[in-house]
Amino acid sequence: MRYGLWYWPGIQGRGEFIRLALEAAGVAYVECGRVKGADALVANMAEHATKRGPFAPPYLELDGMVIAQVANILLFLGDHHQVGASRIADRLWLNQLQLTIADMVTEVHSVHHPVAGSLTYEAQKDTALAVARVFREERMPKFLDHFEQAANSGSGEWLIDHHWTYADTSLFQLVEGLRYMFPKRMAALESAYPGLIRIHDLVADLPGIRAYLKSERRLPFSQSGIFRHYPELDAA
Repeated sequence: MRYGLWYWPGIQGRGEFIRLALEAAGVAYVECGRVKGADALVANMAEHATKRGPFAPPYLELDGMVIAQVANILLFLGDHHQVGASRIADRLWLNQLQLTIADMVTEVHSVHHPVAGSLTYEAQKDTALAVARVFREERMPKFLDHFEQAANSGSGEWLIDHHWTYADTSLFQLVEGLRYMFPKRMAALESAYPGLIRIHDLVADLPGIRAYLKSERRLPFSQSGIFRHYPELDAA
């Protein structure tokens, strides 16, 4: 079994949530967008458009099947590679958390592109300054409070007992992204979230993740991705 992961080359983006789970689990995959290029990605999406194709990347290809949407992909990987949960209540809860992470990621992107994704940051900077303040002061604590509660709701160090899941690796990426985008704000907030930071650090120490973070496959954060650092948008 070898997956084809399709996402835009050159950025982490939403595809990173998929990569982290695959890398932590040691599951083989081909980074199709990076190997074949963005034009090939567009062409591949067009091939699937009249069938059950994806609305947008990231998506996985396997034996003619296409699986799209981050939470949907991770639910599939969790069921097939033991990186989810066996009990139905736990499976649904992990998916619920993943969908909430997706909600926060959408709001993160809207901080620097509050008017339209097709416009440059500079064209909507004034609006972004106001949105960033509300996000830092109101939305970040609201989301992080929820994830902290989730981190401390089980009997073990991980979200589900004593083994990592795809939701743990996704929380790792969320913390990493927020640290890059809002270093001042995260420095001020992190002490209030020891459970969340515990999970982040545990994920960072997984053998597959340690190797991945040192490799060229782990692209750096940039001003083209979801998490973007504009100093004027950050404050403690």
